[in-house]
Amino acid sequence: MTKNSHPSLAATDPELAALVGAEERLQAETLRLIPSENYVSQAVLEAAGTVLQNKYSEGYPGRRYYEGQQNIDQVELLAIARAKALFGVEHANVQPYSGSPANLAVYLAFAEPGDTVMGMALPMGGHLTHGWGVSATGKWFRGVQYGVRQDTGLIDFDEVRELALKERPKLIFCGGTALPRTIDFAAFAEIAREAGAVLVADVAHIAGLIAGGAHPSPVPHADVISTTTHKTLRGPRGAMLMCREEHAKAIDKAVFPGLQGGPHNQTTAAMAVALLEASQPSFRTYAHAVVANAQALAEALLARGFDLVSGGTDNHLILMDLTPKDVPGKIAAKALDRAGIVVNYNTVPYDPRKPFDPSGIRIGTPSLTSRGLGVEHMPAVADWIDRGVTAAGTGDEDALARIRAEVAALMADFPAPGLPTD
Repeated sequence: MTKNSHPSLAATDPELAALVGAEERLQAETLRLIPSENYVSQAVLEAAGTVLQNKYSEGYPGRRYYEGQQNIDQVELLAIARAKALFGVEHANVQPYSGSPANLAVYLAFAEPGDTVMGMALPMGGHLTHGWGVSATGKWFRGVQYGVRQDTGLIDFDEVRELALKERPKLIFCGGTALPRTIDFAAFAEIAREAGAVLVADVAHIAGLIAGGAHPSPVPHADVISTTTHKTLRGPRGAMLMCREEHAKAIDKAVFPGLQGGPHNQTTAAMAVALLEASQPSFRTYAHAVVANAQALAEALLARGFDLVSGGTDNHLILMDLTPKDVPGKIAAKALDRAGIVVNYNTVPYDPRKPFDPSGIRIGTPSLTSRGLGVEHMPAVADWIDRGVTAAGTGDEDALARIRAEVAALMADFPAPGLPTD
């Protein structure tokens, strides 16, 4: 890494500059397998650090509460146009600060406190904001949850339909944070119509795969689509809400003034860049490579005796139950981190262990694919994971150190986008 990639920061705040440099080195030298993480391009980083940071812009293009918006309006309109073109939607709002506020705006647009809402249970792979009890969405609304079959790890749509017709929720969320299989948006849409519910597709994890044609799109089926703009989409940490024109006014009003003040213009600009990048043919190649890498990695892990929820993956994500390995997920994740392999410990469906000390780990292939690794590298990755989990169980720190050196050697051959190099 370069010694001083942020000279002004180093001059003003050397302590913070040193931490940024340390993080740059960490991201460069380790194998990042957390499925919600990725590398953004240098262009996205530059857009996020522009003087657009200096401007306050409450309202929407052409309808602001502050003057001096001549350029800001064009930035936001550019991001909106690119989102609409990329995903084929009628309306897009690019102002949500992140995924959770975006989902909360959906509640504000379509439901009243105390209304029934329905989503996948968090331990089954859902998200906190889909009505789970510890979230505001579960405290302010009556959340009912569906799950997956214990024998297959797949959603039982007969059960989902039965629950929806019984509970008659205002909103039905589909999508989640630990779903390794293709989401059947059409099946959810049919159930939502029967139940008289608004269908919300939360595609935060798979937005990039959808944009790149590596996962079916929810656009023909969902009333509202919520997504973050990082993860597989390789944009800044922001969010978007997309919907049919009939819902545009309700969505926009819920975002502003319902939940937020001025948008983060520098993030909107970086989002516009990422959306342009996602419209290029090279992005389609990347999206399909993410899936191919995940499936190759899953096959290699299965060959090494790992228990994968649902037996494999259709997307970027693999959920592993380490119970047969007799190593808890948290211990495995921390040991792998010492080995230079960054994962997160995660509950698995019907997990008998507590969420903060679960049975599983969650891994994914977006980051390594962005670095240029291919299916030919996945057996080595699976071998490192296998050796790392074994070392976690035996406390063999020397083995973890050897893995870390091997990981760093391979990472040096595949520089990460957006990171400074020598």
